[in-house]
Amino acid sequence: MAVQRGAGPVVVVAQGAVAGGGPLTAATRVYTASLSKQFTAACAALLVRQGRLDIETPLARWLPELPSWASAIRLRHLVHHIAGLPADEHIDATLGDDEDRTTAAVITALRRVSSPHRPPGTAFAYSNAGYVCLGLAIQRAAGQPLADLARHHLFDPLGMHDTLFWPGPEPMPPASTPLACPHPAPLSLGDGGVWSTANDLLRWGQAMNTDVLGISTSLHTPGRLDDGRPLDYAWGIGVRRHAGHPTYRHGGGWPGLRLLLARVPNLDIGLVIIAPTDDTERRVPLADALLTELTSPSPGFDTASLKPQS
Repeated sequence: MAVQRGAGPVVVVAQGAVAGGGPLTAATRVYTASLSKQFTAACAALLVRQGRLDIETPLARWLPELPSWASAIRLRHLVHHIAGLPADEHIDATLGDDEDRTTAAVITALRRVSSPHRPPGTAFAYSNAGYVCLGLAIQRAAGQPLADLARHHLFDPLGMHDTLFWPGPEPMPPASTPLACPHPAPLSLGDGGVWSTANDLLRWGQAMNTDVLGISTSLHTPGRLDDGRPLDYAWGIGVRRHAGHPTYRHGGGWPGLRLLLARVPNLDIGLVIIAPTDDTERRVPLADALLTELTSPSPGFDTASLKPQS
């Protein structure tokens, strides 16, 4: 667990063990699973700001290898999970028992889909496959690998030197916490693929809270269905309220791993929960309880006595 409150970062680390028995600290690099989506969305927002990407462009413009149904899907449909693409179980069913989940494997599975499960823009349905498509579209629009784009424009400028997109072929990057089950490995980019530390995730939260990159307004803007109905999902993050304050949060999970990142920008609060040997959903009530403490006028723990991790 790591918490940041106010202009000076404050980190609280709940010591524990990771898979393999090593210690968990704020500098331990772990797989972030679906927390990766906000980094993918941030890359898209940067390209939009630079005029290199239009989120109203049909998916078929960037992924012509997909069937004709891709012409009806706009990139914004992917951003907000309203593209109508198949759920994970339909994609995973096409993979071999020992086949790693890669971008190429997901795209191959989508090429076998005869039509979307619902008309694009008509309903919210969380889609990992959609963010894989978005990641590949971003890569092609930028003319460079997504990993390089994120490193040059997100991670390095923010001092997130322990964070990276990892496409394999090994199941994890060097000097990282092993997954409970190394295969099938999560090697697809866009929906996942990012490995990071609590320290770096707090740096990310601080940068988003203070709009260092100039894209926070975009990332915080909720999507809408094509008929105008609002969603509670923005660009790779859920939009909530806690104690009357706008709050942005997203979870991530993989077998034996649970994470959650939450932020309250107008109070300059960020918190990260990492549970590397957990398959429960205790992170959600824990995050709610921590946010209640942090948003109260007098938090129940003394943040002044805590120190950032090196």
